[in-house]
Amino acid sequence: MRIIPGFLFLLIMMSTHAQIPDFGSYPVYGGKDLGLTYKPSHSAFRIWAPTAEKAELRLYASGTGGSLLSAVDMKKADAGTWTASIGGNQQGKYYAFRVRINGTWSDEVPDPYARMVGTNGKRGMIGDLKASNPSGWEKDRSPQFGRRPTASGKMLVNQKTDAVIYELHVRDASIYAGSGIRQKGKFLGLTESGTRNADGLSTGLDHLVELGVTHVHLLPFYDFFSVDESKPDSLQYNWGYDPLNYNTPEGSYSTNPEDGLARVREFKQLVKTFHERGLRVVMDVVYNHTMFLKESSFQQLVPGYYYRQKADGSFSDATACGNETASERPMMRKFILESVKYWVEEFHVDGFRFDLMGVHDIVTMNEISKSLHALKPDILLYGEGWTAGASPLPDTLRALKKNAHLLDRIAVFSDDIRDGIKGSVFVHDEKGFASGRPAMEQSIRFGITAACKHPQVNYTKVNYSKAPYASQPWHTVSYCECHDNHVLWDKLSISAAESSPAQRREMHKLALTTVLTSQGISFIHAGTEFLRTKYGVENSFNAGDSINRINWDLKTLNKDVNEYVRELIRMRKNHPAFRMMHATEIAGNLQFMEESPENVVAYTINGAAVRDSWKKIMVLLNGNTRSTVMPLPAGNWTIHIRDNAVAGDKKTVSGSVPLAASAATILYQE
Repeated sequence: MRIIPGFLFLLIMMSTHAQIPDFGSYPVYGGKDLGLTYKPSHSAFRIWAPTAEKAELRLYASGTGGSLLSAVDMKKADAGTWTASIGGNQQGKYYAFRVRINGTWSDEVPDPYARMVGTNGKRGMIGDLKASNPSGWEKDRSPQFGRRPTASGKMLVNQKTDAVIYELHVRDASIYAGSGIRQKGKFLGLTESGTRNADGLSTGLDHLVELGVTHVHLLPFYDFFSVDESKPDSLQYNWGYDPLNYNTPEGSYSTNPEDGLARVREFKQLVKTFHERGLRVVMDVVYNHTMFLKESSFQQLVPGYYYRQKADGSFSDATACGNETASERPMMRKFILESVKYWVEEFHVDGFRFDLMGVHDIVTMNEISKSLHALKPDILLYGEGWTAGASPLPDTLRALKKNAHLLDRIAVFSDDIRDGIKGSVFVHDEKGFASGRPAMEQSIRFGITAACKHPQVNYTKVNYSKAPYASQPWHTVSYCECHDNHVLWDKLSISAAESSPAQRREMHKLALTTVLTSQGISFIHAGTEFLRTKYGVENSFNAGDSINRINWDLKTLNKDVNEYVRELIRMRKNHPAFRMMHATEIAGNLQFMEESPENVVAYTINGAAVRDSWKKIMVLLNGNTRSTVMPLPAGNWTIHIRDNAVAGDKKTVSGSVPLAASAATILYQE
């Protein structure tokens, strides 16, 4: 995520050193019917507002503006809830709520559970979700993932280290004039097949399939605030880390933001199409803060409850976005849990990436995992194991990176390998292993072993973590770039400015080779496979299409890099030695070569032990900006990757092998 100017400090202090209410005394509602329950015969509404004196349901004919059709007094019900029911088919009408607390009426807001909304999410929409299902939706199934045969013929399932994740922004994927995609910037743009750039190379959906990734991680596509959906033709852009309505898709990505059904139907069509093409969908979720504090539906209906406070009563801000949610409180935990379950059950999503997951408590995250794995055993869950500031909830209770071993089937991003490869994201001109910085070998070893315990990692020399934090390799996401901070090509252009573009090209390939041969879960950022640039813009969250769009012509200009990355992914998927399932397998079968030249990370993998067709594998990563020579273990070795390029001649070598500057070589024995 990124801090969004304009509300960074807006309303951080909604309480002026007031006493914190006894939120533990608030009743907890256990039912599953919060929000709207629609039937053709009637529409039933229930909100949780335990401190309210009165509550009112307000109906409108449109999603914005217009006069009030009717106001319905709600009845106080059990466990702090209020209910109302309207007879007849109310489909197509819009609704909002307000409550009176201490004699003052709140603003009108849709309830937090709203599943369909009108333009800009100001009001909920009444409708039948079944009408949003595209043709064949009931037959939609996620493609197989994480299945491996054992020697006895038994099938192992749900192996999370088989994932290769591709992080993509919906608008970036298609908005470029030369994308060949008709529905630019829309969910439907990613359902188009046969799209090509000017040179006939695949773009969009076909490119994703061709590349071979298993999961497409889409940046936030719930309903967010920062793009005005009433002005679809204006130049607007945002990543979407400013949540408004969590349970409905973003209107600016639909063809008709006013129609709540349209945005739901079109996103479902995207999911269905991806599944048909062998791709899984990961949803980027931001439950750690809301766009607004005072104006949010949470705060308007139950002041203070959903947000953490400091000891003095002021609102805490571990997100650097003006507020942080209190996942440990029962009704916030319930909301997050029911929200993620809804996206799986209604939209068939295949995973979640949790923004600033370190804000959330471990108990909530593990309850999410337990519940979602019961629904979808091969679901993929991962998040940022850090915060953007201090939180009043103790570190020991939160889903931080150092607590990864306490998380149930949830992975954390490894900033250790990220910055080990390319240098600190906060020091723009700092080099990393791939760009020639010396003494980074132990940080790279730490990343290669997926932050699991390994006897050959000297933890005192690892850049950040001085001890392993993962109990299993599926606790760790291996990556070197994402939407945050400079993309890899721009980082290298800044930190290795003295090197030529050709030299930085090799550094780029070395970095991606390191990621895609490391243990754990692999993650790459969209366009890195053909040297995507954001023209040096480091925080492009609202920088517009000219900076953020994926320039599909780069696929032609850097065709060799694209084909190289495609082969790395194919190699990883074909060889389980690169995606071992257990920490003990990594410690026992991956051996670093201690006699390596300085700034070279070299290791062998006992492929035979994990039923790989390559009985022994050797990976050589030369972080030097000069060539060197690597002595080889006994025997003949077949070269598969030679100096950042696929070796098509299957040449064998023995004794030693030359290593080009800033390059990877991969050899094997059958």
